[in-house]
Amino acid sequence: MKPYDIEVQRLKSLRHDKGLIEVNVDALVLARKAQDDGAPTSCLRLPVDHARTLMLLLKQQFAELDKLQPRSRRSGRC
Repeated sequence: MKPYDIEVQRLKSLRHDKGLIEVNVDALVLARKAQDDGAPTSCLRLPVDHARTLMLLLKQQFAELDKLQPRSRRSGRC
């Protein structure tokens, strides 16, 4: 796996379809040098405003998905 630094510059849209949530963003993606301290990991960086907006949008999408499930599965006790 190649590690990357991903900087979100703009959130464009968010939608769900058939069990997947798709987030469209404008982002700057740069390859990161592998570090010797462990497994390579990628880093996602986004401004606080974008993070708050993303959190609100995800909550809305999850609420819509919960409405689609039968009433017996909405309690969270699966």
